[in-house]
Amino acid sequence: MKRVKAYIIALVLLMLTTNAMTQNTTKHKEEITLGGGCFWCIEAVFEELEGIENVVSGYAGGEIANPTYREVTSGRTGHAEVCKITFKPEIISLEKLLDVFFTMHNPTTLNRQGADVGTQYRSIILYGNEDQKAVAQKSLTKWNKDDYWEDPIVTEIKPLKAFYKAETTHQDYFKNNPHAAYCSFVVRPKVKKLKQAFPDILSK
Repeated sequence: MKRVKAYIIALVLLMLTTNAMTQNTTKHKEEITLGGGCFWCIEAVFEELEGIENVVSGYAGGEIANPTYREVTSGRTGHAEVCKITFKPEIISLEKLLDVFFTMHNPTTLNRQGADVGTQYRSIILYGNEDQKAVAQKSLTKWNKDDYWEDPIVTEIKPLKAFYKAETTHQDYFKNNPHAAYCSFVVRPKVKKLKQAFPDILSK
């Protein structure tokens, strides 16, 4: 009887250990918040990558709480259009995400991406901890030394103080409005460029 009890206890401990290990490998995730022009573009690009769990469009970096799209686009709230990206670092590293970030928008134009002009369209990395800050600074330095962009990078690197989710109409915008003019002429070319530049990290 004692052997049976010991066997059962050992089996339960093994199951608990296995379950804990599985949770550690499958549930470990990080969040980084990025802005580089219209959040429809950032969202559409990062949703294509392997290891991305979720991408949410929103606002960050400003002075008021719970801003609306109209308020942010006025340029008077200080917020940038951003995306909060949840990813699995064992599948895709923050370094690789920032390689995509610095490739898929122009980080050398101050408060502007193409025809989108204003502080709400600025290039910005909002980190959640000191490790992310270090990675972001290292990545910015690397891309400044690279000859991919001719002009100096003006991307801001700041701590994330608050993130405000954008209105429902702005979530999954490219997926829900693939034939809208902005999607056809601005978003789709970025997605195409991503697939050409990073074919090895696309979602299967």
